[in-house]
Amino acid sequence: MHKYSLMAVAVALFAAGCTMEPKYERPAAPVSGAFPSDGVYATQPAPGAGARTANGQAAVEIGWRDFFVDQRLQRLIDIALKNNRDLRVSVLNIEASRAQYQIARAALMPTIDAVASQTKQRTPKDLSFFGKTISNEYSVGLNASWEIDFFGRIRSLKDQALAQYLATAQARKAAEIALVASVADQYLTVLAFDDSLKVTQDTLKTAQESYRITKLQYDTGTGSELDLRQAETVVEQANANLQSQARLRAQAENALVLLIGEPLPTDMPSGLTLNDQDVLTDIPAGLPSDLLTRRPDIMEAEQNLLAANANIGAARAAFFPRVSLTGSFGTLSPTLGGLFKPGSAAWSFAPQITLPIFEGGQNRANLDLANVEKNIQIAQYEKAIQTAFREVADGLAARGTYDQQIKALERDTFAEQRRLDLSDLRYRNGVDSYLAVLTAQTALYDAQQLLITARVQRLTNLVDLYKALGGGWIEHAGEQPRPADAPVDYGAASAPVAASAATSG
Repeated sequence: MHKYSLMAVAVALFAAGCTMEPKYERPAAPVSGAFPSDGVYATQPAPGAGARTANGQAAVEIGWRDFFVDQRLQRLIDIALKNNRDLRVSVLNIEASRAQYQIARAALMPTIDAVASQTKQRTPKDLSFFGKTISNEYSVGLNASWEIDFFGRIRSLKDQALAQYLATAQARKAAEIALVASVADQYLTVLAFDDSLKVTQDTLKTAQESYRITKLQYDTGTGSELDLRQAETVVEQANANLQSQARLRAQAENALVLLIGEPLPTDMPSGLTLNDQDVLTDIPAGLPSDLLTRRPDIMEAEQNLLAANANIGAARAAFFPRVSLTGSFGTLSPTLGGLFKPGSAAWSFAPQITLPIFEGGQNRANLDLANVEKNIQIAQYEKAIQTAFREVADGLAARGTYDQQIKALERDTFAEQRRLDLSDLRYRNGVDSYLAVLTAQTALYDAQQLLITARVQRLTNLVDLYKALGGGWIEHAGEQPRPADAPVDYGAASAPVAASAATSG
């Protein structure tokens, strides 16, 4: 009676789809319940304060074409999403992970094979019957095998493969969001170098004109060689800066070409200057808990944790018996022509139970390893949350300070320009030496470069904050978000595999 009770329990467990996976509980977020709001965080842009407003929409609801208004930048992002090789690798990783999941899921089903064989055998004459030393055996039929997953080992491996597949899809989503931000950041960097080159070219022209006048004074005996050499120093420094910035600008464009995956098209639409970029500045940060469902890198880390949790179930099930059924049915005959004659039917049925008794500690070590790997994934999940919190907090701190910094630098640049004009006037009237002009010119150049740097840093910070809040996955606001495993190119031949379809069966 006890034996039949155990069998009934085992059947019931199998019917219920039982596994030995630990009950999953999401780890508590190891961060504060709200982003900082005091000090530098207190002066965030008010909704509607700029030319455009996010209208309170979260970053994930704002399409990248709505966040960026520069048509040239929009075209570059569109090209990158179709051509970037790293993104292609991410999509191919999804295909590979999906195949691994399908392999693991297939192990739950019986396997049936059609088999046809011939066996020819020679037996020594003194061991043969009736002196027949050569014998033939022909067979045609079906072979079937099935491991009954009473303790959920195969089901746990299937759950692990599914979680890894979903993690890979989220990794691809994170890669696409990062690509959108990277293209924008690199494009803004190129624009910043354009502005720096223009400032340097203007400085060079002014320095060359000052050098011409100073040399004329020196040649006529009304100026000193010291003034001449000081003027020459400014010219050569400007020449050196021009070459350096031209090189950096070319390298920045090369980096942009690498991101978009092809040379810059010749039919690009007109773009905006650095100072005219009108990206959204008032996207609400929300709560840190929102990041759990908006950041694909956090969702990827959680899926990896779920995969590790499922692996524990498979490691636990390895301690219990494996039940497998194998059988065959077909025809068997000593002659090829007799395969399908009456009486040639043959079948076999071989149930098997394998109970681990001594494995040299392998199963225990596998279980210990599975538990350690889960603890690693917990730590990585918590770190992903902490990293996301830090990125958003850094973006908010910068967003709260850049506007005032740029206004101060603009006032400083105006003052330095005025200082140069007055110093030059005093020098031409013989009141001051050329050193005052040289000092003022250098200070103006430095102030202009600092202003350009602050402007590009403000813009890249807004782009990176948009990414940190999960923005950049949809193209237009109001669109239904694509599945994480959707193809990059909307016209691609490969069709997306929705996560809901992957979870069925």
